[in-house]
Amino acid sequence: MGKLALAAKITHVPSMYLSELDGPHKGCRQAAIAGHHEIGRRCRALGVDTIVVFDVHWLVNSEYHINCGPHFQGLYTSNELPHFIKNLPYEYPGNPALGHLIAEVANASGVKSRAHSDTSLGLEYGTLVPMRYMNSDQQFKVVSVAGWCVWHQLEESMRFGQAVREAIEEHYDGTVAVLASGSLSHHFADNGTAPDYMHKVYNPFLEEMDRRVVDMWEQGDWASFIEMLPMYNEKCWGEGGMHDTAMLLGMLGGVTYQGKVEVVTPYFGSSGTGQINAIFPVPT
Repeated sequence: MGKLALAAKITHVPSMYLSELDGPHKGCRQAAIAGHHEIGRRCRALGVDTIVVFDVHWLVNSEYHINCGPHFQGLYTSNELPHFIKNLPYEYPGNPALGHLIAEVANASGVKSRAHSDTSLGLEYGTLVPMRYMNSDQQFKVVSVAGWCVWHQLEESMRFGQAVREAIEEHYDGTVAVLASGSLSHHFADNGTAPDYMHKVYNPFLEEMDRRVVDMWEQGDWASFIEMLPMYNEKCWGEGGMHDTAMLLGMLGGVTYQGKVEVVTPYFGSSGTGQINAIFPVPT
């Protein structure tokens, strides 16, 4: 019935918003912003009506949760980095129907999930940052999925990803893009050293691992990457436990996936972390 038109792993670094503002960092994240604009352009060209975001800044302790309110509007300041993102206005339409379909399919497959449409839940910046650059005209409806899953297994998150695709393709009447919003390695600069790491990765080991991972993605070596994902997450401080990545890969077929990613924004360091915008071809 429905169509999964686009899938991507994206950055949401708050310095993208800082990059807009007058000051010493103005323009510093233009490449990342341009990558988001390109992904938004492709979504429009593909006829996407809804963007689902696996957001590693939404922490949950039990079950999988979907924020599918009918309408999102607010003024956002990051409680993590309030000097980077403050008083950010946002407004986007939601898609309760799709959110509930995802939860129903996930529950039917044995992955306990809940959709929240009658809710005061706001959006976290893992969703707000990309929507600022991809969806400024509010063309796309937005559904946000909690991607910081503290007590969950990566294998279960892959199964949740499978349910997302089944909900879209077998039960939804529309066209959807799905974004895994999170970093590669994610060790922040130590307190007091942040300015030194504004454009760097925390340690050469982390950068080398990240670049090797990107190579694997470009080569389509998914069996190897999925096998190493738990250890990669553990040793490289994966953001949100890298559950967004597990969801994305489960949605695309797991170890049977054969796509080779297209890098839209080349790998870069930001505040110690490793970042990228990369499109994952959707298998037909």
